[in-house]
Amino acid sequence: MRRSTPSLPIAVTMGEPAGIGPDLALLAWENSKALGLPCFYVRADAALLTERSAKLGLSGKIAAVSPKDASAVFGKALPVVQTGPALPDQPGFEREDTAASVIASIEHCVADVDDGLAAAVVTSPINKAALYKAGFDHPGHTEFLGELAKQHWPETTPHPVMMIAGPELMVVPVTIHIPLKDVPATLTSDLIVETALTAAADLKQRFGFANPRLALCGLNPHAGENGTMGTEEDAIIRPAIDRLIALGIAATGPHPADTLFHPEARQTYDCVLGMYHDQVLIPAKTIGFDDSVNITLGLPFVRTSPDHGTAYGLAGTGNIRTDSFAAAIRMAHALAYPEQL
Repeated sequence: MRRSTPSLPIAVTMGEPAGIGPDLALLAWENSKALGLPCFYVRADAALLTERSAKLGLSGKIAAVSPKDASAVFGKALPVVQTGPALPDQPGFEREDTAASVIASIEHCVADVDDGLAAAVVTSPINKAALYKAGFDHPGHTEFLGELAKQHWPETTPHPVMMIAGPELMVVPVTIHIPLKDVPATLTSDLIVETALTAAADLKQRFGFANPRLALCGLNPHAGENGTMGTEEDAIIRPAIDRLIALGIAATGPHPADTLFHPEARQTYDCVLGMYHDQVLIPAKTIGFDDSVNITLGLPFVRTSPDHGTAYGLAGTGNIRTDSFAAAIRMAHALAYPEQL
């Protein structure tokens, strides 16, 4: 992996063009000084962003540039690197024919990091259902980025892990974008250990924790209630915790999830590992919806994302908050340069 330099901008994907991705980039750039944002550029259709800017009543300029020129124009215009064909600006209306451009934007942003043109990638919200209809065969961003990492950094063995990080809570789901009914069969001690080791390594290397404390949830109510409400705790989760402790990881649990997120409990750990998506994302988004960031751990490059969806109903209205998007930009820059943390 190439080492980033302070002069490199952040590469931002276009996201779902009919959603609020364009709005986020435009509004964040308009307020970049107040938000304390480093330089970023968007890989998208410049004409679409120009139309969206007019709908939002913004006065800022948009400059079609190459990644190399983004830093030079950022103070005067939002840098846009043309990616894909011209697209109609139809906020709120899902179109399957935009899927190729959405995917290409992600691919090119990752390639920019590999080519030394960008310090990190920030992904704008996508509509996975729309991409599935167009043949996209990955459950989500996290898994797709893992595949791209293998292509660009074949010497590495990426294990992409989702983290939601906010000022008060950091969480990692062990299983991610799968149906709840499939979680028990998917959950293994090996998967828990691999996920925890990835989380611990990134917490040390990128977040500066000397000995990160990991709290692991049980799968069942009351963490199985001594086997009366399920056996996964004893058969799968507790053996994984024992292995982690033997490897020097400060891991505890399995904890009942319903008592793990109140303020006093949050003082006892640095990160929670949940056994399924909603077990930890619900408390994370409840506690820090506007300022939490989605981070993909276990990759040879830095990727962050705002912690919300496409919000079709708000696209083109200007009635959105850029807090999470701005936090994602700042977090990407900080993680690209961990010495600044």
